[in-house]
Amino acid sequence: MGMEESVLKLKLPLAETFNLETAVCSHGLFMMSPNRWDPLSRSLSRPLHLSNSLDNTDIPSVSVDVTICQPQQDPHSLRIEVRNSASGSAPSLSQEQQDALLAQVKRMLRLSEADERNVRDFKRIASQVAQEEGEETQYMKDFSGRVFRSPTLFEDMVKCMLLCNCQWPRTLSMARALCELQWELQHCSPSISDGFIPQTPAGKESKRRQKVLKVASKLTSRIAESKASSEDYMNLKLDCAGVLEENVRPSFPQNDIESDLHGLNELSTTDPPSARDRIGNFPSPRELANLDESFLAKRCNLGYRAGRILKLARGIVDGQIQLRELEDMCNEASLTTYDKLAEQLSQINGFGPFTRNNVLVCIGFYHVIPTDSETIRHLKQVHARNCTSKTVQIIAESIYGKYAPFQFLAYWSELWHFYEKRFGKLSEMPYSDYKLITASNMGIKNIRKVKRTKIF
Repeated sequence: MGMEESVLKLKLPLAETFNLETAVCSHGLFMMSPNRWDPLSRSLSRPLHLSNSLDNTDIPSVSVDVTICQPQQDPHSLRIEVRNSASGSAPSLSQEQQDALLAQVKRMLRLSEADERNVRDFKRIASQVAQEEGEETQYMKDFSGRVFRSPTLFEDMVKCMLLCNCQWPRTLSMARALCELQWELQHCSPSISDGFIPQTPAGKESKRRQKVLKVASKLTSRIAESKASSEDYMNLKLDCAGVLEENVRPSFPQNDIESDLHGLNELSTTDPPSARDRIGNFPSPRELANLDESFLAKRCNLGYRAGRILKLARGIVDGQIQLRELEDMCNEASLTTYDKLAEQLSQINGFGPFTRNNVLVCIGFYHVIPTDSETIRHLKQVHARNCTSKTVQIIAESIYGKYAPFQFLAYWSELWHFYEKRFGKLSEMPYSDYKLITASNMGIKNIRKVKRTKIF
């Protein structure tokens, strides 16, 4: 630990085989706000909470900005630079707060003893399979065996909801909007926050864009009135793009794919880095629990997900959902534990098979592959296996079952390899190009259509 003027520096020892770049740039979660990977400095920046106990307590949600890097001169440790989110100065942190930050970093990068053991075991099994088949794939050998995740289980759970039933640019847009909302809530006084959350009734799916624009106009007027009544609110600008389209959909078919709102996606995924000062941390359960569902749906373009996210947040705040207990259960990695966790998650609204299996991967279970239309596309394009939503799980198991209990890691290392074969090294991709990683752009017909932005 050290202090130099405007930054507090923490140090975290590493295993000899750890590489920050491959550990971070190993899953689409690293592209979702508030994460920001810098291809030039090869560092990860984002806000982190100063407490690990924000689920169902009255502890204020206080965040600091951290930047994580792996110095070339000291590759066996991580350097974590901590700054105050507001002033940019070095914060004065207690040992408990420093430990909370380090615990979140360890979780994101999977630095626990169990994670290290999984990495070794997966490498060993992959090597055995390669020897038996007489062919060792370089991408499998190079894969870190780690899959990036969020600093908290709540953030993982919400982001897994955002992955379901929509295209990747829309997922990026929703995650960014939630972090913008957190910034806005943090910079409002309580009295202004009350007026800031409109009680707009949920619209029906058949409502046309014209009516939604009227809602946006009314919301803009309310904000203007709030600004006029308080000087503290002058710097807060609500991005009304999130209310331009998307009505609450109480009952949404599991297999329907939502249309992509191209205009909103362009706005939300290509903003310059200078706009980042309005992106806060990922909101905590308590920050979301008291919000109006209709407002949340429109402000963050969440649609039907808003109600599910609010139910999750309120269940955590009320103590009905114990995230720490769920995560502690994975210390005993067994099929029995997996079944218990899967059953508990299935009782939470919004956690169908795909979302649930993604959360279980985030927790640390790799023997079940979360399958969706992207899995179907990959198996057809790479393995020449035609499958449907009903048969994809069986066919995936027939291909990757030999890597048990790490079927997902084998599948994901292969899928990630083909993403990079298609788009180039994803750790070198600029932020503005993340939206290009879509199933349509993975098609053979579109190989020459995608152009990446140069960063060097």
